[in-house]
Amino acid sequence: MLRACVITLSDKGYAGQRTDESGPLAAKMLEDAGYLVEEQIILPDEPQRLQKELIRMADENKVDLVITSGGTGFSLRDQTPEATMAVADRNAPGIAEYMRMKSAEITPRAMLGRGVSVLRKQTLIINLPGSPKGVRENLGFVLPTLQHGLEILQGSAIECARKD
Repeated sequence: MLRACVITLSDKGYAGQRTDESGPLAAKMLEDAGYLVEEQIILPDEPQRLQKELIRMADENKVDLVITSGGTGFSLRDQTPEATMAVADRNAPGIAEYMRMKSAEITPRAMLGRGVSVLRKQTLIINLPGSPKGVRENLGFVLPTLQHGLEILQGSAIECARKD
C-alpha cells in the first residue's frame, strides 16, 4: 500500500478563522484510490515551516507521496512552489504541466497556478491549488497515473517505453 500525507497551507485555516476543506478532500480522494494517508496537517503560509515538514515526510517518515494544497497563487504570501523547489532533489514537471493544461480546459485562470511537482529521495511532492474545486479537479487528473510513477520511483515497477 502506498503511503501519503497531505499538507494544507493557509494562514486563516491555521489560525482557526476558516475550516480547511481542501486537505480533507485530498485525503479522501487518496484513501478512495487505495493510499494510506498517514498525516493531514495545516500550516501557515511560511516557507521555512513547509520545508521542514516536507523534509520530515520524505527523509524521516519516508512516505511515497506528499500532496500540498494552497499557496500556489500570485499573492505575496503564496510561497509553496518556492519552498517545495528548495527541498527537491529532482524536478518532475510533467505532472504540474498536465494539471495546468487540463485545468485550462475548464478555466483560463489555470495559467495563473504556480504549483510544482518534484522528487525528494523516493518521495513525490505535488502542489495543488487551495480550493476544494481545484483539489478535486487537479488531483483527479493525475491520480490514475501516480501509482505507476511511484512504483517506478520505489523500484517495484519497470518503466515501459511508449508504444505509440
